[in-house]
Amino acid sequence: MDFPAAAPAISLETAGDIAQREALLDLAFGRAARLAKTSERLREGRLPAEGLAFAAHGPDGRLVGTLRLWHVSAGPAKPALLLGPLAVHPWFRSLGLGRAMMTTAINEAARLGHGAILLVGDAPYYARFGFSTAPTRELWMPGPFERDRFLGLELAPGALAGARGLVNATGAMAATPSLRELIARETAAVSFDESLKRSA
Repeated sequence: MDFPAAAPAISLETAGDIAQREALLDLAFGRAARLAKTSERLREGRLPAEGLAFAAHGPDGRLVGTLRLWHVSAGPAKPALLLGPLAVHPWFRSLGLGRAMMTTAINEAARLGHGAILLVGDAPYYARFGFSTAPTRELWMPGPFERDRFLGLELAPGALAGARGLVNATGAMAATPSLRELIARETAAVSFDESLKRSA
């Protein structure tokens, strides 16, 4: 199988990416499995942090990568961001797109003045970006989670010093879509999902 020579372009997510994003996440993780994750409890019904929702598009314009960061508190009075999910289309997983999206997200979060990022994920993969379990030892997620996969990164020294307690969602609430909008999104997502499966 031939991969496109041009590197995917990373940009801020737009409203036009949402249906493709949902289909890509379903392809990468399975819908039921991803919606059951504890991290999802901190994202559902919320908007991602301003300027920190990223999309990568292949040469044909289709969405091939997604990554968002969300406002949370790492215990009382400790603002942080929650990263995830990171998903890359199978065709692009060996091309460094995940690494490029992580680097973009971390650098932009730091540039915007955020102090810390939390995530639940594969420790060996995320360690290359500076994440470790050290900053999260006294923190808990609002549901089941694996302690050795609960990671943190300080963008500003001491941002997670003394962080203790439950991680809570603090981001702005998303507007509730109408039934017509939900049906339109689901139809678009199913159509795009079938397109992804045919090309995968």
